[in-house]
Amino acid sequence: MDITSILGLVIGTVLIVFVGITPSKLGNFWDLESLAIVVGGALAAVIASYPLGLLKTVVSHFKMLLQGNKYNIAELVNTLEEMAQLARKNGLLALEEKANELDDAFFKQGIMLIVDATEPEEVRSLLENDVDAMAARHEECIGIYDKAAAFSPAFGMIGTLVGLVNMLKGMNLDGEGGAGDIGPAMATALITTFYGCILAHLIFSPIAKKLSIRNEEELLYKQIMIEGILAIQAGDNPKFLKEKLVTYVSQKQRQRILDPDAAPAGKKGKKGKDEE
Repeated sequence: MDITSILGLVIGTVLIVFVGITPSKLGNFWDLESLAIVVGGALAAVIASYPLGLLKTVVSHFKMLLQGNKYNIAELVNTLEEMAQLARKNGLLALEEKANELDDAFFKQGIMLIVDATEPEEVRSLLENDVDAMAARHEECIGIYDKAAAFSPAFGMIGTLVGLVNMLKGMNLDGEGGAGDIGPAMATALITTFYGCILAHLIFSPIAKKLSIRNEEELLYKQIMIEGILAIQAGDNPKFLKEKLVTYVSQKQRQRILDPDAAPAGKKGKKGKDEE
């Protein structure tokens, strides 16, 4: 579970409320009409920008924010290595039963393509087209929050302009609504800009960035899968296949995949001293 999205929101809120505003003055920053203009306006603009089918996916995005990286690259590499060993021993047709056991439809499709003796160029083309289409769908979803982040300050400014116009229209220097009312009226007008900045930079932009990271994680996972499937089709040595696939990950993760039983360096050093 990844709680960084919630943690960042909580930290940001605490800093704004207790350091920037201070609780005693919190009431100065509450204005329901201003909040309605910013939130309602941003949501209305987003709804007007995207089809209903895409907007329905928003609910599932919040699950993605909290679930963390669900793609186990070490398990994938080991599975591909086992398949490579099986294919070298019994031929590609032996992978059909293994493919039927897979829960991942994309993985199953790739294995079945090589079992059916599809040309490597066609296998790569089909799988990469699938990945490109997936990435395009993800970019559309991410765009919802990028747009919301752009719309929020804009509607904050609209709310400020509305407040300023009403203030100036109601100003009467000779009687009621004189210069003494300018300060409170100006403060109310500026609150919408404050709301717009908070929504854009503390909520919508972080959501867009986190979804981009989730997208990159899935793209990496599927790229490794494609290269592994093609290596199996080419008849690569299973050990070489594993060495090839781990080049896509960091050195630390690479070492864990290649030697999962190895102890951390610090523990090895301590053990060596004890043995001496």
